[in-house]
Amino acid sequence: MKMLMCAPCLLGVEGLVSDELKMMGAENVSSENARVFFEGDKTILARANIWSRFSERILIVLDRFNAVTFEELFQGVKNLPWSEFIGSSDTFPVKGFSINSTLHSIPDCQSIIKKAIVESLKEDYNISWFEETGPVHQVQFSIMKDEVCIMLDTSGASLHKRGYRPKGNDAPIRETLAAAMCSLSKLRHYHTLYDPCCGSGTILIEGAMLANNIAPGINRNFDIDRWGFISESIWMSERERCHDLIKKDTDFRAFGSDIDENSIELALTNAKNAKVDKFLKLDKLDVKNFVPSSEKGTLVTNPPYGERMLDYKEAKRIYHIMGEKFVSKYGWSYGIISPDEEFEKAFGRKADKRRKLYNGTIKCQYYMYFK
Repeated sequence: MKMLMCAPCLLGVEGLVSDELKMMGAENVSSENARVFFEGDKTILARANIWSRFSERILIVLDRFNAVTFEELFQGVKNLPWSEFIGSSDTFPVKGFSINSTLHSIPDCQSIIKKAIVESLKEDYNISWFEETGPVHQVQFSIMKDEVCIMLDTSGASLHKRGYRPKGNDAPIRETLAAAMCSLSKLRHYHTLYDPCCGSGTILIEGAMLANNIAPGINRNFDIDRWGFISESIWMSERERCHDLIKKDTDFRAFGSDIDENSIELALTNAKNAKVDKFLKLDKLDVKNFVPSSEKGTLVTNPPYGERMLDYKEAKRIYHIMGEKFVSKYGWSYGIISPDEEFEKAFGRKADKRRKLYNGTIKCQYYMYFK
């Protein structure tokens, strides 16, 4: 049975999400702002949850329709096959958003959608009261320019929560963004990765998982596990596939450093949780003392900047130091993310390529140097 699904993502990584979904075997992949739609069966649904490195979650799309009145919204939702997914005792909270639409009140839309689901389930189960004590089926809706999209969240906790980082430092980078940066820098299993501002180690860990083809969701569960919608045999098969596809005996190595001792300890703990600590070497070191230990390297980093931890002048000083340390040299590439539009001036040279990305809600540029 093929289903329409949706993979919400950070702005700027839609292309990466589309490519990885196609590699998984998804069909009819199309991207919009911050989300990618695709089709597939239950195997693809399980695979996307386990394997998606850049998506924030995987949603089943039940329908897309236009609505400019609450009655149209109610009928459109009520007519959907809710009992195929939601049991008589299951929990089904509703949340969503509305942009540039006639139906702009979020609480009212939530209430109407919830009521429509209840009325649909009443008819199918012939009961009048739903205790909602069973597994959670998070209903999500979006209304954009009067087009309603009704979805079920299959992931639960966002997919960026791989499970290896129970806590971060003062300014952690999201795992999905770190993975995207490593991918955009074309990190490979025979590369040596560097991050001289490694913080809690997210870029190094995501780089190690990417280079060794370790599925990001290999060690976590998803809300849909508890629905009984996907058979245990599919989950077992997909998890076995994960282990079979891990690259063995790669030449990948990663070197991380940070001026903060606590960050180094936290990075090591996170790497051990992710089972990639054997690839990492970590040191307490100021970026001004950065000296690579290999002839070639791929450097990916998220330096501290004024909006987060340091003042503006200090951020500029660090960018200038990086420009002096990260020299143009055969076999080397540098990727630095920053919200500072004047980064290149402080760094000392124009990037060979720029990519707009978002670190949370902060608009950034990913500056790439490889020539």
